[in-house]
Amino acid sequence: MEEKMKKNKNDEKLNELINDLQRTRADFENYRKQVEIQKENEKNAAKLATVYKFLPLLDDLDRAITTYESELSPLKKSLEKTLKELGLSKISSEEGTEFNPDLFDAVMVEGDGEKEVVAETLRPGYYYGEEVLRAAMVKVKKI
Repeated sequence: MEEKMKKNKNDEKLNELINDLQRTRADFENYRKQVEIQKENEKNAAKLATVYKFLPLLDDLDRAITTYESELSPLKKSLEKTLKELGLSKISSEEGTEFNPDLFDAVMVEGDGEKEVVAETLRPGYYYGEEVLRAAMVKVKKI
């Protein structure tokens, strides 16, 4: 009887230790996953900060390419490829595009109609992945 009680206590102790080990493993696995998520978030934040610093240069390149389109067409293709690799894409803001305040910053409005459309793009806007990185600065025309 006493031996059976010792065995039960040993079995209980063993089960308790096994449960502790399983909890510790689960805690460690959760910690590892959290560290990986933190690393990825920090990496994305650093990449985004770099892209923000890159925007003024991108604006200058865009103006140069627009002004000297035939001479700078190879640069334009290379720039578009690089932007795609970085996850950047231009917001479509051609003349006649319907005004969307989520995508455009209107700095001037002309006309007095009901419908608002883009009259001119003053500074291009960009998506970073699916999110608006910077809204396009536009002149709006009401028709």
